[in-house]
Amino acid sequence: MNIGLIAHDSKKKLMQNFCIAYRGILSKNVLYATGTTGRLIEEVTNLSIHKYLAGHLGGEQQIGAQIEHNEIDLMIFLRDPLSPKSHEPDVGYIIRLCDIHNIPLATNLATAELLIKSLDRGDMEWREMYK
Repeated sequence: MNIGLIAHDSKKKLMQNFCIAYRGILSKNVLYATGTTGRLIEEVTNLSIHKYLAGHLGGEQQIGAQIEHNEIDLMIFLRDPLSPKSHEPDVGYIIRLCDIHNIPLATNLATAELLIKSLDRGDMEWREMYK
């Protein structure tokens, strides 16, 4: 499965901790991330991640293009709903694309954990048929 990873600045440490906790599951999949998020995850997990540009430099659009081409099976976008910065990726853009293309999306830790555990149980196999 192809998993997209994005985190607002205030959620990057949370994303690192999430990826440490679920490294075993994530290592069995192909990971894509915006530049800074991907680099930070690699530093603490040694996972191999396809890194795009930083979100505000176009990385969000690069992942969005993958979603549009049905090349992402699961999206985790840990966002800061209280104080997003103008230079951070637009969660609305990714939400719209995931809704249009029927991609499971987590925007908070609780949903991310549910989706990653579901993936590990094999509950995401329907994505292979959807492709």
